[in-house]
Amino acid sequence: MDPLLTSAPPATAAPPSFAHTPRRFDASVALGPRFHQLIPGGAHTYAKGDDQWAEHMAPYLVRGQGCHVWDVDGNQFVEYNAGLRSVTLGHAYPAVVRAAQRQMELGTNFGRPAVLELELAEEFLDFTGAGDMVKFAKNGSDVTSAAVKLARAYTGRDLVAICHDHPFFSVDDWFIGSTPLQAGVPRAVQQLTVSFRYNDLGSLQVLVDQYPGQLACVVMEVEKDTPPAEGFLPGVQALCRREGIVLIFDEIITGLRWHNRGAQGLHGVQPDLSTWGKALGNGFSIAALAGRRELMERGGLQHPHERVFLLSTTYGSESHALAAARAVLHTYRTEPVVEQLHAHGERLARGMNQAIQAHGLQPYVQVLGRPCCLTFATRDGQGQPSQALRALFLQEMTRRGVLCPSFVTNYSLTDAIVDETVASIYEALAIYRRALDEGVGRYLEGRPLKVVYRRYN
Repeated sequence: MDPLLTSAPPATAAPPSFAHTPRRFDASVALGPRFHQLIPGGAHTYAKGDDQWAEHMAPYLVRGQGCHVWDVDGNQFVEYNAGLRSVTLGHAYPAVVRAAQRQMELGTNFGRPAVLELELAEEFLDFTGAGDMVKFAKNGSDVTSAAVKLARAYTGRDLVAICHDHPFFSVDDWFIGSTPLQAGVPRAVQQLTVSFRYNDLGSLQVLVDQYPGQLACVVMEVEKDTPPAEGFLPGVQALCRREGIVLIFDEIITGLRWHNRGAQGLHGVQPDLSTWGKALGNGFSIAALAGRRELMERGGLQHPHERVFLLSTTYGSESHALAAARAVLHTYRTEPVVEQLHAHGERLARGMNQAIQAHGLQPYVQVLGRPCCLTFATRDGQGQPSQALRALFLQEMTRRGVLCPSFVTNYSLTDAIVDETVASIYEALAIYRRALDEGVGRYLEGRPLKVVYRRYN
């Protein structure tokens, strides 16, 4: 076995203080060419790619526990945004691991539905209030694309209206064709997706007027970095109902993070269909499409309409992932998970804003989003978004033992870890301040980051 892939520190190692710890990345740097030789992009998710991390400081990970991860060089980090926001309870969360392990010993995949599928369906719909029926799958792209197909079949229309201000809905052509990454997507498919702006009900009305009777569905997150303006979400719902348009809320991120019943529950606006994932499995691969029976049953066997091939996946009902999801829901029922996610985020945002103010960086660094799902913006001296300064900030935070493409909290964080994160932010922003004054090239040790949605490398 390759020692570079097995050199995790012992599981009993006590986590040291992570600030001011010298970091070496020799083993990670050595692994990079091998990853790229065999895996296009060097990762199976573009958001995990090398171009999203500071050069020569992109660790390859071997283990996680709680809010910490370890890399092949033996470095320990506090990891925010764990599992791209999916690991909401923490890595290797004991109750979830035990539930999955017990189920794996009973078998993971059968030729007929397992009772566990019904049990989770009942518990999920009761807990989230997301609708009358649910279909499980393995990832958010699949369930969101299934929602679009269902809306098209139900309405007999082809056009899809997506929110321009929300970055990702699916890997499938109907969405990717609307981004600069259009290679391989037929032009005819690209033309079937149109967009509107968040908090701008008039922009959606323009689409309704421009394409009368042609919009099958509206696809949007309930909320991202900006909260909904008063009346916006009810206005979208009313417009869709009036025009016979299926309203689809993407709750892949917001579900079980904003509120136990998702952002739709927090804001009191229920869509026709909604898609869930990430937090539902705490890192296990499970996603859900839920909604009104009138729509969902079109994918079933007990209706007189033309059949919809909705979701049919060999691994969509893997029993260990379903068991993990049941354990997640039980944890949410019995513990204040969402409240703690918000509390840690509020503490972190307050500290980061104080550090920004202390260094006079208010125009150049911004903390964005709801406390449970914080992101940040980096700007240059002219106030323009800067991938070079973002790379510098990540470089300095990684050097201090914090992986933070965003500051998305999880339940395993503690106040002490958040406070030490803030101390590291203060130090990193001091260097950011000097880079603004003296030039980022004096401090950035590699190339700038790159946006994912670009036509060429």
